[in-house]
Amino acid sequence: MGKFDKYKIDLKGMQADSCKYEFLLDNLFFAHIDGPEVQKGKVNVELTVKKTSRAFELSFQTEGIVWVPCDRCLDEMEQPVTSSDKLMVKFGHEYAEEGDNLIVIPEEEGESNVAWFMYEFIALAIPMKHVHAPGKCNKAVTSKLNKHLRTSGDDDAEESFGAGEDIVVEDEAEEQIDPRWNELKKILDNN
Repeated sequence: MGKFDKYKIDLKGMQADSCKYEFLLDNLFFAHIDGPEVQKGKVNVELTVKKTSRAFELSFQTEGIVWVPCDRCLDEMEQPVTSSDKLMVKFGHEYAEEGDNLIVIPEEEGESNVAWFMYEFIALAIPMKHVHAPGKCNKAVTSKLNKHLRTSGDDDAEESFGAGEDIVVEDEAEEQIDPRWNELKKILDNN
């Protein structure tokens, strides 16, 4: 029995018009799938397969937690994920992907392994930005970041990564313009 055999859905042998499956994806699943976005997690997936006249509609309801690195301190953090996704599967002569949500599988085979699709739906449910809650980042890393963020010695502001604020370095650069440039701008404005 292969690693992902329990995720095979027998579409050809499906007797009822609708079937439900439930999968609990744990750390072992993510280790076997070996994807770059998620290595650990505990996610519950409810799959409903509906037979239509020409295809099968697979509806995935995903809910759980994955562990991803914090964008700020790189420590692992819990990231809740929730998604609802649909996938259409139809029979054909050979395997093909006809768009984002439509796949064709050989009719002789008659089954579809949904392991990779579940992984992709989970990975797509992770927000682009994932950071710890304010004050929860690794203190050693945030102090190093704050040390390297400050550009001048007279910077006594308590602006830090641990404060929960998004720091915009661009604004600081505009405030610290060399006074000689200001004088040159005045000359240009007068002409």
